[in-house]
Amino acid sequence: MNTITTKDADNSKHQCAACGDSDDGGGSLKPCTACNLVKYCKESCQVAHWPAHKQACEKRVAELFDEKLFKQPPPNEDCPICYLRLPIDFDQFKYQSCCGKILCGGCVCANTVAAADTEKQKCVFCRTEGSYSVEEENERVKKRVEANDARAMFHLGTCYQFGINSLRQDYAKALELFHKSAKLGNPFAHSNLSIYYHEGGIVEKDTRKVTYHEQLAAIAGNVQARYNLGCDEVNTGNIDRAYKHWMISANDGHDLSMKAVQEGYKSGFVTKDDCAKTTRAYGISIDEMKSDDRDKAAAAIRASKGS
Repeated sequence: MNTITTKDADNSKHQCAACGDSDDGGGSLKPCTACNLVKYCKESCQVAHWPAHKQACEKRVAELFDEKLFKQPPPNEDCPICYLRLPIDFDQFKYQSCCGKILCGGCVCANTVAAADTEKQKCVFCRTEGSYSVEEENERVKKRVEANDARAMFHLGTCYQFGINSLRQDYAKALELFHKSAKLGNPFAHSNLSIYYHEGGIVEKDTRKVTYHEQLAAIAGNVQARYNLGCDEVNTGNIDRAYKHWMISANDGHDLSMKAVQEGYKSGFVTKDDCAKTTRAYGISIDEMKSDDRDKAAAAIRASKGS
């Protein structure tokens, strides 16, 4: 078998990277599904060529993942009532078990204040009567879980995690629901799982799983997970990667990330241009998530917490 190099194979789209056989442009060669750098005529060629290809393949896979990891995720969806971008803080929006919608705290609070007494308990979006008991609310959420609603899975998992809404604290059920929600792409579920694997106790500590779930949460737009990734990179000496993470999450309005970028500029790790661009994007995000009703809702939350 005449083995050619990966570089040679890259220069010829119609040659097997292992034996050099050509498909004459017929499309019979199959690419390496991991890196898409080289092609093979049969499985045995791919197996035989792996020792020569491994380093280039793993390098390209890492590059492709970084492209995905450091891409600015789309902003949060809009609240379906006020059409403003949903807040990034978890306690400033609410999951509706009746319709599965996420509503900002501002709209929920405004409805409570302004609506007639007969309307106050109805869903602001679908106008379904609110649950008359936590048991009824739990049944609604469970029906949404059965319908494969990732948000409902996360919501119910949170109830089991903290033992709220008359549900007995059950970490095993919480973990199961978070895993199911994460598989469906819920960034908050990935973030919670990263915390579980970081703290241990409920599950065995696992640094690789911490990073895995933080990365998937960040890719899906979770700014706290993105900020934590930046902190992790600092701890391992990867300063450039840390500030890449913080600039991305600051762009979405994350306060701690913005402060980190500003400190990075003062310390010479962030350029003047990058700091200015990030500051502008941060300001735009804050404006897009801000409203008087949301400020009132946030103030009510702070008052309830005694702060």
